[in-house]
Amino acid sequence: MNRREFLHKAGSGIITCAAAGAALHCGISGSEGSDYTEHLMEARYYEKLDYKKVKCVLCPRECVIDNLETGYCGVRVNREGTYYTLVHSRPVSAHNDPIEKKPLFHFLPGTNAFSIATVGCNVNCRFCQNWEISQVRPEQVPGYDAPPDTIVNSARSQGSSSIAYTYTEPVIFAEYMYDCAELGRNQGIRSVMITNGYIKEEPMKDLCGVLDAVKIDLKAFTQRFYTEMVTGELQPVLDTLILLRKMNMWTEIVYLVMPGENDNPDEIKNMAKWILKELGADVPLHFSRYYPQYLVKNIPPTPVSTLERCHRICKDQGLNFVYIGNMPGNPAESTYCPGCGSIVIKRNGYTILENNLKNGKCGKCGRTIPGVWS
Repeated sequence: MNRREFLHKAGSGIITCAAAGAALHCGISGSEGSDYTEHLMEARYYEKLDYKKVKCVLCPRECVIDNLETGYCGVRVNREGTYYTLVHSRPVSAHNDPIEKKPLFHFLPGTNAFSIATVGCNVNCRFCQNWEISQVRPEQVPGYDAPPDTIVNSARSQGSSSIAYTYTEPVIFAEYMYDCAELGRNQGIRSVMITNGYIKEEPMKDLCGVLDAVKIDLKAFTQRFYTEMVTGELQPVLDTLILLRKMNMWTEIVYLVMPGENDNPDEIKNMAKWILKELGADVPLHFSRYYPQYLVKNIPPTPVSTLERCHRICKDQGLNFVYIGNMPGNPAESTYCPGCGSIVIKRNGYTILENNLKNGKCGKCGRTIPGVWS
């Protein structure tokens, strides 16, 4: 069937979904192949307009959607003037990951996060590593019937300390994320959002009430890069970072370094100054090595020297916790005490080799190391 037929039938509640076992990697105990619209839910962030149109106010795009159409993300449908999410309780991928893989280095190190994703995204990064599920529509990838209680129970059975909303863009399944996080919190399981930060203030504030940490992918520090490589905007992401600081949400930043695109030393220096001024010296910043993906195959992997230069620039500006990622064995994977310089947490890839924290403090000098440690 074509897309319009799918949306019409989704709104009528008669779509069924094929088995999705191949799309999942572990742990979900819900049923496969069930009615696609079993958990069809009205979206929480939209405004009703004339002529059965709606305006989505979940992300900065603020899409205006005609009847039987979707917004940019493709996972929310206008049905006769009511806006629905098509992906609540419909993950397409799940895995029990080390929390270090997210990466979150100052959040429950050495624990696992039960990681889930639905299809969809509200940007289109030309270098996306999960484009097979982020840049498709719900009818193109089999989903899985997994309401929030199934996710929480699966996380518990896997021995996970947290649930991570990741792989694609959790902003577009905000209702599902909120419901899972709220239920998980009530049962002692924490939640972390791995996001591009392209979200409006109200939904982000709501999510802060049930989340325990947020990792922001800051794609670059120029609007040019966001226009050409992301199909998005920089300022709303910066606004989200400032909001998270005001909400006292534990936040870490990842910056994927693409040679010749977002590695200009002056831009890196300006970013470091902005972080220091607006967020403080203790926000962890991860420089991640780029590898060719999706639509960008002509740019080589990031040289180690470039990553180390970015690291040095930000340390020189006064940031206390700067890391290098996708480089197992690099000394900058480990956490060092800003006071005495000793290794607080020694890492190799996603593995913790040493943890010298004592009650959230450096085991050698006693300085407090910011983070969520227990």
